Amino acid sequence: MSSKRTSKPAGKATRSAISDVVAREYTIHLHKRIFGMQFKKRAPKAIKEIRKFAEKAMGTRDVRLDPQLNKKVWEQGIKGVPYRLRVRISRKRNDEEDAKEKLYSYVQAVNVKNPKGLQTVVVED
Repeated sequence: MSSKRTSKPAGKATRSAISDVVAREYTIHLHKRIFGMQFKKRAPKAIKEIRKFAEKAMGTRDVRLDPQLNKKVWEQGIKGVPYRLRVRISRKRNDEEDAKEKLYSYVQAVNVKNPKGLQTVVVED
């Protein structure tokens, strides 16, 4: 019995990510992602988890973080990472000539009083 893998169905067109230049606001629950992590690794792990979240949400391997976002995470020190963080993730075209990826994601912190309970919102630029 041979196992053949079929590629995409003939009738369906693939979705082009090039036309998907979009910005959305998300609330990232950092506490559940760094729970149980030792204190001296919390803020670095939170940054990695934000990158991972943006990569999954936007489908781009190239994720760039705003310096203000980094400051927001590190604001209360290495072990005082905020429980939740409201971020705006923008998928943008990569204009560099020798770029590996056609798109990249840019993650920025959004100032809100309480990020708990907020829904994902598409932002019009």
